[in-house]
Amino acid sequence: EHVHQLDQYMLQLRKVLKDDGTLFIAVPNYTSFDASYYKEVWAAYDVPRHLYHFSPKSMNVLVEKFGMKVKTVRRMWFDSFYVGLLSEKYKKSGKLGVIRAFWIGLCSNLFALNNPEKASSLVYTIRKQKPFI
Repeated sequence: EHVHQLDQYMLQLRKVLKDDGTLFIAVPNYTSFDASYYKEVWAAYDVPRHLYHFSPKSMNVLVEKFGMKVKTVRRMWFDSFYVGLLSEKYKKSGKLGVIRAFWIGLCSNLFALNNPEKASSLVYTIRKQKPFI
């Protein structure tokens, strides 16, 4: 989410990744519960530092475009609390916002219990596919 010229960056990652190598990418998930709750003040949008925003579907499309495949998706459990705290700060919520941030973070994690693709932030484990043209 921080790189300019994403396509060239992905091509270079694929080039330097060994055939049996593993690539890990951790990014916020704009389809999470906390993103839908906080909407435009969701801190993980982090504009202008975040140049791209990803969902599990868009991450799959991106890596497959470059001859790679997502093998696993893991939740970053504590990120929902951190993002909630920052979002509440952006809202200027005061002390009550700290409680709400932890509540929204907990709710976000509960929604992601059965479906990791609903977590606030995700770590993707990615491997090369063969062949790539």
